[in-house]
Amino acid sequence: MGKFIYEGNVKTEIEDRALTHLQLVMTAKLRRAEPFPFSWREDASVGGGRTTVWVQPGSSLVFKYFGSRQPSVNRAWIEALAFTANAPSGLYLVPEPQEASVSTGDDEPSAPAA
Repeated sequence: MGKFIYEGNVKTEIEDRALTHLQLVMTAKLRRAEPFPFSWREDASVGGGRTTVWVQPGSSLVFKYFGSRQPSVNRAWIEALAFTANAPSGLYLVPEPQEASVSTGDDEPSAPAA
């Protein structure tokens, strides 16, 4: 489990793979100087509830990973997260969708032999 730390004192645990995808979406928005809210549900072990932070250029964000290996990136998940980040309610973690498979052309019907 990785950690997302906002402004040094607001923290939440997020699985490394999900945290990687959130980091990619957040950094893309911040590079374009686009502020946004980021919300998550708190675990019952810390009292439950929901937390929302306002992320803007200049915010102190830390993405701390448990593992040392970079997970593969699912473009469909990036797009789904970016969609939420651009909505009025802001960024929140959505389940990972299956990535669309890329056709290699092997599934195309072959021409009949002459």
